[in-house]
Amino acid sequence: MDNDMTIAQEEIFGPVLSIIEVGDEAEALTVANDSPFGLTACVWTNDLSRAHTVADRLDYGMVMVNETPNTWPQTPFGGTKQSGHGRAQGEEAIDSYTEVKNVHVNLE
Repeated sequence: MDNDMTIAQEEIFGPVLSIIEVGDEAEALTVANDSPFGLTACVWTNDLSRAHTVADRLDYGMVMVNETPNTWPQTPFGGTKQSGHGRAQGEEAIDSYTEVKNVHVNLE
């Protein structure tokens, strides 16, 4: 399988696993970020420092480490690129659901 295949370039919801062989971490990040979508990515490693480094470099709205994709009401849900704008759930969603207004009333 290669990164030009449809399954590697489209956002597929379902029990699907695509495997693309890469030579190193830099190539893995290039392949992972080479998509018009960016909802969820998963990183599997025993090295927590490396997990954070890789998660920071992935252009995805949600990155799971040693976990399959999950969401909880208190955490933000949303992607990058063509996987949506803004966030649902969590405190981050409040900004998209509200508009701040300043009302000043002189009571004299």
